[in-house]
Amino acid sequence: MMTDPIADFLTRIRNAVRAGHEKVEIPASRIKAGICRVLKEEGYIRSFKVIVKSQSDMRLKIAFRENAIVGLQRVSKPGLRRYRGYQKIPRVLSGLGTSVLSTSKGVISSRKAREMKVGGEVLCHVW
Repeated sequence: MMTDPIADFLTRIRNAVRAGHEKVEIPASRIKAGICRVLKEEGYIRSFKVIVKSQSDMRLKIAFRENAIVGLQRVSKPGLRRYRGYQKIPRVLSGLGTSVLSTSKGVISSRKAREMKVGGEVLCHVW
């Protein structure tokens, strides 16, 4: 059993980007698909696709944009959850990066959370 599947997801992406891979396959979940949707909207990845191989096996196939992701950092962890109101959402690299939040409105970027005036759990930073 894995204790932190989101950290594993981010580590697989980080390793694939550093190794220069164009694509990576990762075990899927709704929250991981939500994070991928935010990364696509913000321009960090080219595309993602949820592949259903069997009833119990779902995979995410992610295609990267060249040199778009420089770094990923997990913020909220199972042992220490980090929640922020919309006024105190951290700015990553003075606004050049983005934070991914899990809110009552779904998984959204920090930019969208400020527009919607909604706070939540800060999942990760991407730059």
